[in-house]
Amino acid sequence: MRRILFATVAAVVAVGLIAGSAGAAKHKPHAKTRAAGAANITDLRLTPSNAQLAACMPHARVKVTVRSTTDQLGFDKFKVRARHLAPNRDFTVFLLETAGAPFGAAEYIGDITTNKNGNADNTFRLIVDEAFSSTLVNGQRTRVDLNRVGMWFADPADDDFCPAAPGVNGVTPFDGDNEAGVQAFNSANTQPLPAP
Repeated sequence: MRRILFATVAAVVAVGLIAGSAGAAKHKPHAKTRAAGAANITDLRLTPSNAQLAACMPHARVKVTVRSTTDQLGFDKFKVRARHLAPNRDFTVFLLETAGAPFGAAEYIGDITTNKNGNADNTFRLIVDEAFSSTLVNGQRTRVDLNRVGMWFADPADDDFCPAAPGVNGVTPFDGDNEAGVQAFNSANTQPLPAP
């Protein structure tokens, strides 16, 4: 029964994708979700956090791909593929309540490290689709979804190559040692990640 149901769902999805592509625009959206077997896949394009950083890294590209596999594997796969960023640097990656300042609640999920060409790839295993922060405020539980993404220069000195960027030469708390540079990229220009 399960195989028949899966085959039926796959056929409906395939027909929907074929029908939907007939009138599709020729440009690629910044965020998209598609079915792939038993997992949903969401693609996001992160963009520089401000115009000055965009000018300092004009060819930078950051793609985040989330494979929603918690129901099957107990975790989701969160892949970061970065190209043409500042070379030989560590970047911290966070799930956020809000993509830009003041960010709200934040969850540190790991780092990526660029090579001499400014490229990096890393895959994290965590629960993404249901990521949230919870706290007590005046005795009441408050929950916020963490469905935005941000990346920071992990070292405060790593953003100094772009002196015109706001906040450069300052220290932010977005690293495990509580000392990071400015936010480099975020998902402000994309759809939020899926939420429960």
